[in-house]
Amino acid sequence: MNSGIVIQSTGKWYIVSDGDREIDCRLPGIFRLNSKEVTNPVAAGDHVDYTLEEDGKGTIRKIHERRNHIPRQATHGRRGEQILISNIDKAWVVQSVKSPKLNMGFIDRFLVTCEAYEVPAGIIINKMDLANEKAREVMQDISGLYQGLGYDVVLTSVNQIESANKLRKLFSGSISVMIGPSGVGKSSLINAIDPSLNLRVGEISSHSDKGKHTTTFARLIALEQGGFIADTPGIREFGLVKIQKSELSLYFPEMEETRQLCKYYNCTHYHEPGCAVHEAFKKGSVDADRYHSYLNILDSLPE
Repeated sequence: MNSGIVIQSTGKWYIVSDGDREIDCRLPGIFRLNSKEVTNPVAAGDHVDYTLEEDGKGTIRKIHERRNHIPRQATHGRRGEQILISNIDKAWVVQSVKSPKLNMGFIDRFLVTCEAYEVPAGIIINKMDLANEKAREVMQDISGLYQGLGYDVVLTSVNQIESANKLRKLFSGSISVMIGPSGVGKSSLINAIDPSLNLRVGEISSHSDKGKHTTTFARLIALEQGGFIADTPGIREFGLVKIQKSELSLYFPEMEETRQLCKYYNCTHYHEPGCAVHEAFKKGSVDADRYHSYLNILDSLPE
């Protein structure tokens, strides 16, 4: 039996690396039958055992227990969840100043997922070279907000050497992932970190101000300075998985202590009398944008 890490999943074939070589592997149907709630029973980052067959291909025989993973609701009418990546040291949500514009709702949904699934998270705000003075002030305010909540925030521009050096240090020797909409510059940032990779970079649609997909499947990419970075397809929406309304506030760090002072143990922090979180929002100790983001997420969750 051989062991390795899945560096790319295309849905039918899985590329497994054992450190010296990369093997195209099949997945027996029994794994899909046992994982009906998941659209992809094997994800990039998974540690697996496999056997080599006569045709030189491999067959995955065992998927090891995951240390962590990032899921989202399946898209395109499919039921269940999609595992974006597994066994990672840090996940970074990537947004841009403009083209496409920054989406705080996306950031907050991503951070809720990371909190729920115990994945250390950070935020990258790219294309700072496109920001005018007012936009820079807004980005600094947003950066200060999330840093105050304990998240690392990095402001970047792919054409600045300082940005590449900063990211190179953050990503070196670890397994990291960048997740965000198409067009925010994920592949460009990876190219800046390791120019030898020369990943394909997409364009922005002038009509929709949205990016065009250049990455089709999630894949782990070995970095020259050590470690891996996962490049993922652009994501327009980030649907939460298996998170109940009653527990949502657990994943907002600024509500962690205040929620314990609410009158009712099952308070949703929306309309209940004696809600300490709502009082904190009115007094300004819970940021207004974050509170409204919380309410939007709350409203989207099933009863």
